[in-house]
Amino acid sequence: MSFLSWAWDWASQSANWHGPGSIPYQILAHLGYSGASLLVAAVIAIPAGVAVGHTGRGAVVVVNLANAWRAIPTLGLLLLFVLDLGGFSVLTWLVPLAVLAVPPILVNAYEGVAGVDPGVRDAARGAGMTPWQQVTRVEVPIALPLILVGLRTGAVFVVATATLVAYTGLGGMGRFIFDGLASNEYGPVAGGALILMALAVVVLVFFAVLARLVVPAGLRRQRRAE
Repeated sequence: MSFLSWAWDWASQSANWHGPGSIPYQILAHLGYSGASLLVAAVIAIPAGVAVGHTGRGAVVVVNLANAWRAIPTLGLLLLFVLDLGGFSVLTWLVPLAVLAVPPILVNAYEGVAGVDPGVRDAARGAGMTPWQQVTRVEVPIALPLILVGLRTGAVFVVATATLVAYTGLGGMGRFIFDGLASNEYGPVAGGALILMALAVVVLVFFAVLARLVVPAGLRRQRRAE
């Protein structure tokens, strides 16, 4: 049998779509892990990246720290938190997944704000704007396309890596993959992997639609021309 045949045979069984532990249940759990982690990462990384981009202070530290941060093994962090906390809690999955999402969001927020035309900054100051107004009314709106790229990248990373949460005994789409591997059943493994790929595509489409809704057409054209 092929990968798609295994996935279809498993997904077409009605029993897999009803009750606790079903496909919809695990999809919601997976999205819950991913969404909460992305939100925490965004709350930390976007203000930090914007502040560094606006002031220019700490830029080298931010870039080097983000690059080093990417090398942290997420599975190792998951298991470390399970062992240190003596069991499962929100922190066992929230912190490692948020750590994974921080670097792309941080770097893109910094680069987006730092890349604002100096002439635009001067015009904002000349108009009597306070530093806070310059950031919120001028720099962040101009940097928004790059900020959304960072969020999109972080979201795709988190959705893919949230599969590992099931390795520690919790739910999500990884539950089907790990349980299937443990019992030599390839249907759940193939089906779970296929649904994960579909979720990643949905994330990409969501951010593409979001960009069209919140980013002015002129900025989108400018970004494509660069």
